[in-house]
Amino acid sequence: MATSIKIKRDGYGQVEPNHLSAQGNRQIYAQLPADENIELLENGQYVKYDYAAGKVAFTGNGAEYMLVYNEEKLYDERKQSHKDFAMKKDDYVGGIMTPRVFKTNIGDIYTTNCIGDGTAEITLEVGDKLVVDATNGYLKKDNTASEGMIWQVAKLYTMPDGQNGVKIQRIN
Repeated sequence: MATSIKIKRDGYGQVEPNHLSAQGNRQIYAQLPADENIELLENGQYVKYDYAAGKVAFTGNGAEYMLVYNEEKLYDERKQSHKDFAMKKDDYVGGIMTPRVFKTNIGDIYTTNCIGDGTAEITLEVGDKLVVDATNGYLKKDNTASEGMIWQVAKLYTMPDGQNGVKIQRIN
């Protein structure tokens, strides 16, 4: 059995919502547009839901980071799969993207391959800790993390399209 897994995405980030409390407690938000500087949002990224500023962004106010988990819009399922969907500013009228975001809580579990920005291969093991990178909203490995939102790799996994992924649980 493998003790580590290498993740480098083919396409965009994917999320399988195994046990996300937002699905039951309705802490799902989709009213604020993305900051004008955001060109792309992948499922599995994180943003701040800054209601006072009227936008979602990678930094700013808001209780904590929220998970980007949009409904996938695939127009030819014979040629497209989960990896082919991301919100791209150029695809929206006036470039205004309004992402759907989920509030996560300690104990929440989901499966993803959206670790890092997809440009470099990342090696993960069960027990590794993940935190949000405030520069781009992607999870990054940080085994020294002890406060703030922390996710832990619970299982090495495979995404539906065969790509490597991990099942993660929020521990802080």
